[in-house]
Amino acid sequence: MENILQNEFIITIAEAFVYILAAFVLFFIGKVVYDFIHKKIDVNSELVEKDNFAFSIAHTGYLIGLLLAIGSSIVGPSNGLVTDLIDMAIYSGVSIILLNLSILICDKVILYKFSVYKEIIEDRNEGTGVVEAAVAISSGLIIFGAVSGESGGILHGIQTAIVFWAVGQFVLIATAKIFDKTLSYDLLGEIEKDNVAVGVSFAGILIAIGNIVRFAISGDFLGWSEQFSNIAIDLLLGLLLLPLVRLLADKILLPGRKITDELVHQEKPNVGVALIEAFAYIGGSVLLTWCI
Repeated sequence: MENILQNEFIITIAEAFVYILAAFVLFFIGKVVYDFIHKKIDVNSELVEKDNFAFSIAHTGYLIGLLLAIGSSIVGPSNGLVTDLIDMAIYSGVSIILLNLSILICDKVILYKFSVYKEIIEDRNEGTGVVEAAVAISSGLIIFGAVSGESGGILHGIQTAIVFWAVGQFVLIATAKIFDKTLSYDLLGEIEKDNVAVGVSFAGILIAIGNIVRFAISGDFLGWSEQFSNIAIDLLLGLLLLPLVRLLADKILLPGRKITDELVHQEKPNVGVALIEAFAYIGGSVLLTWCI
């Protein structure tokens, strides 16, 4: 009996090592895809030689988003080592494509007032770098929700993943646009001026939305009508309650302070307050996914 347990333990460790090795290979492929799409950017030069902190922030966000995208193909019950590796390769490939497509779309639609490349690479705008990182992380969360879960076969799984990703991406963009309209200041104008505090605050909103969307679209596929009904209910509750949770968090964490004054109405925007603001959004989204 003891020998059997030892053998099972050794097999488990060996399989875990194979999964980890496969994940590293897929992660490397994700970096290669990024380099191919962004041919104008010399990643090593920006990180090491130019010490471009704005790019470091944005690129770290991409790596986190990539980790989430690849992780979506790893979580869940095992169907055997070989089958799992095939599924990982296929779904990770789809996820890497969707992640990079998400970033390109959000750059054009959410950050439409300026060139993200110019702001991060030429101007070293850290505010834009933070938002770009958040776009990648929130998109990674959406992909994680879209891909994870049982859906009945690879082809059907890819189809459902793409549909739910598209729904999630639309919700992310639409909610970000609506939020922008509710502000008393020019959100993109402040980010373009390298207002890091505004960038951090907006980053918190994007990640919070991505987390709520992830929760709404995740889980096993139950049929289109039932799935979309559940998604609509979860999204509606989450997105309606998020501002309330954020307001309560602000009252507890920053009593007697006006957030807008700290972010834009002073000579040096308060990045520390922006971090608390971002936490309020992200923490609120986590709390909501636990409760709804």
